[in-house]
Amino acid sequence: MPVSLPPTTAPNAFGAPYVAPIREVAPGSPAERAGVAAGWSLVSVNEAWIPDVLAYRRELGAGRATLLACDPTGEASVSFDVDWEDPGLEFDEVIFDGLRLCANKCEFCYVHQMPRGFRKSLYVMDDDFRTSFLYGSFVTLTNLSDEDVQRVLDERLSPLYVSVHSADEELRAAMMKWLRPKVKDPRSTRIRDMIERLEPIDLYTQVVAQPGRNDGEALDATLAYLVSRPNVLAVAVVPVGLTEHRRNLPDLRGYRRDEAAALVTQVEDWQTRLLGERGSRTVFLSDEFYLVAGLPLPRSEAYEGFEMLENGVGMVRDFLADGLDLETLPAALETPKRVLCATGTLFAPVLREALEPLAAVRGLTLEVRGLVNRTFGATTTVAGLLAGRDLLTQVRPGEADLLLISPSMLKYGTELLLDDRTLSEVSAELGMEVAVGGGDLRELSLVILGGAVGDSTPQFGYSTHAVKEAAGQH
Repeated sequence: MPVSLPPTTAPNAFGAPYVAPIREVAPGSPAERAGVAAGWSLVSVNEAWIPDVLAYRRELGAGRATLLACDPTGEASVSFDVDWEDPGLEFDEVIFDGLRLCANKCEFCYVHQMPRGFRKSLYVMDDDFRTSFLYGSFVTLTNLSDEDVQRVLDERLSPLYVSVHSADEELRAAMMKWLRPKVKDPRSTRIRDMIERLEPIDLYTQVVAQPGRNDGEALDATLAYLVSRPNVLAVAVVPVGLTEHRRNLPDLRGYRRDEAAALVTQVEDWQTRLLGERGSRTVFLSDEFYLVAGLPLPRSEAYEGFEMLENGVGMVRDFLADGLDLETLPAALETPKRVLCATGTLFAPVLREALEPLAAVRGLTLEVRGLVNRTFGATTTVAGLLAGRDLLTQVRPGEADLLLISPSMLKYGTELLLDDRTLSEVSAELGMEVAVGGGDLRELSLVILGGAVGDSTPQFGYSTHAVKEAAGQH
C-alpha cells in the first residue's frame, strides 16, 4: 500500500487545494481520447475538489460526470464528460488531500518507539478512517469531525477497524492522552458515543492489552460492552508491542508467561459463552499470547474465517494449516544444498518443529534461525519487523546456499527491506541467494526443496499502520 504524506499538489490555475496525480490512462478510454496522459493530474469532478478515491468513485456513481485534468505544468488542461463509463484513470495514491494524522499520544504508540534513520513515511502518525475502510488498518476515531462521521454514514464506509483499548472512558483517556488542539469534536474521544453514532457501520475492534492496566476485570468490562453492540462484529485482543527505543515514555512491559496464560483462559471463557449464546466466538486472541504462554494454538475453525489475520490473529495457524505434503517428500536431493530460514525469535521454535520432517531428506542441510532484532531491540520478536541489518549481522557470508526470509519483511510489491536494503544487496553482501519463503508452510517446503523463489508480495505494506500491525498494535 502506498503511503500518502502531505496533500498531493501540483501547479494549477484553478485554485485547487490538492490534485490527484495520474499514474496510468487506459488505452482507448474517455480520458485518453480527451488528451489526458500519465503524469497529468485530476483537478475536479463535477466542479468539486476530490480528496480521495472514495469521493472520486462517489461522483462517478451519479452517472454523468465532468472531469477536469491538467498537465504537469498546470498550463494545459482538458475537460471531458463520461456517462456511466469508467474514465480510464489510475492514480498514484488513494488519498489526495493528505492522510488524517493521529490526535493522540498513546503511551504505547509504536511511532514514538521507532529507532532513528528510517524513511520519513514510517514516522507519520496516520489515523485515517479512509484507509481503515480501504485497507483494514486500525484507527482510533478521535480525530473525526462531525462532517467525517456523517460522511462515513452517508457513504456507508463499512466495515471500519477501530482501536478501542478500553470501554472505560477515563482509562482510555489515560492510555491514549489525546492532544486537545488536534481533536475536532470532543465527542469523538468518547468511544462508546462513537460506536453508537456509527451503529449502521460494521466494526472490527481491537484491544491492545497491557499487563495490569486494561486486562483482567477491566478487559471483562470492555468485552461486555463491545459484544453488546450490534455493529461490533469481532474483537481482537493483542499484546502491547514494545521496542528498546522508548525515550521519555512511561515504563511499560510485556506479558510474562503466566500472565499470557491467564489472559488466554479469560478470553477462551468468553469464547465458550459467546459461541453458545450467539453462534460466534466474537473475541479472538493474537497468536503471541499462545506462543508466550507456551500453549497450543486453536484449530483453524476457531478463527472463524481469519477475518483479523493481519492483526496477528491466526497468522501462525493459517501458515501451518495445510501442513507438509509428506507423501511427495524426496528421499534425497540430486544436488546437496544448505538452506537457512531466518525468522523472528517468537516464531522460530514453531517453524523449526513444523519443518522437522525435512531432516530426513538426504543432501539437505536445513537450519531455522531466530534472529534477535537489533533494529528495534530484543523485545521485538516478530519476523515482520526484522530489517536488512539484522540479516547481515547474524548470518555469516557463504554459510548457506539459500537464505529464506518471510514475505512480511518486504515493502509491498517490492524487494525492499525495512531499512531500505534490497534482497539483491543483501544477497551480494552475504554471497548467497536470498529469497522469500512463500506464504504458508507447504509453499516454504517447496522453495526449500526446489529452490524456486516464492511470491515476494507481503500481506500488507509499510504504512505506519503496517509497522504497528506487524507489532500487533496501533
